Amino acid sequence: MQLRLITVGQKMPGWVEQGYKEYARRFPRDFALELVEVPAVKRGKNADIVRLTDKEGEAMLSHISSGDWVIALDVKGKQYSTSQLASQIEHWQLNHPNVVLLVGGPEGLAPACLQRANQKISLSNLTFPHPLVRVLIAEALYRAWSVTVNHPYHRE
Repeated sequence: MQLRLITVGQKMPGWVEQGYKEYARRFPRDFALELVEVPAVKRGKNADIVRLTDKEGEAMLSHISSGDWVIALDVKGKQYSTSQLASQIEHWQLNHPNVVLLVGGPEGLAPACLQRANQKISLSNLTFPHPLVRVLIAEALYRAWSVTVNHPYHRE
């Protein structure tokens, strides 16, 4: 299964890159997590946020194929426990060979990305800074995957 995380923003702080890489490297080859970064559009004092978010959304969508199963990380999405996410992973492995997760920029995902999504997932009712989300989702996916293979990483 191909698993891609498409995020807005490049040149993340060292702690973000280190945290993401720590979990991404743990995945096995047949369940590798690939990171695709699209540039954040520069925000000025009087920026047209809707236009900027739409432009970022277009860049994200350009990395998605028609057969990809797309999951938007959105505060209004469904929340999953680790065991529920593990069940989702098993479902994706059986039914969707290419899974793409979308993480928006400071203002969230563009409406076009939310429309394209086959699923919407929320990590929490809390709002997190978008750089932190890439670390959180990498760890959550790794933990859920570890449940599916009885790896000792996850202990209940």
